[in-house]
Amino acid sequence: MKPYRSRLKIVLDILTAISEESGKVSKILLHANLSYDRLMKYLNELLEKGLIEEEMGEYRLTEKGYRFLEELRRAEKLAEAFGFKF
Repeated sequence: MKPYRSRLKIVLDILTAISEESGKVSKILLHANLSYDRLMKYLNELLEKGLIEEEMGEYRLTEKGYRFLEELRRAEKLAEAFGFKF
């Protein structure tokens, strides 16, 4: 059985998908491995926090979103260096 992902890991997966893949919902769904309903809840939260923006059905990271993504990646590496799962 696969262990559950933390909320931060899910956010990291979503932001990574948007930055590396495409901002289309279908691509984000595949990369982040979430149901449509759960993804939309996360996307709405990220929109409210100003980490992403939506235009014509596509999502992209804001400057704040890029900074947050980089900090999450650093935190993940730090946690893994000490033997913790992120």
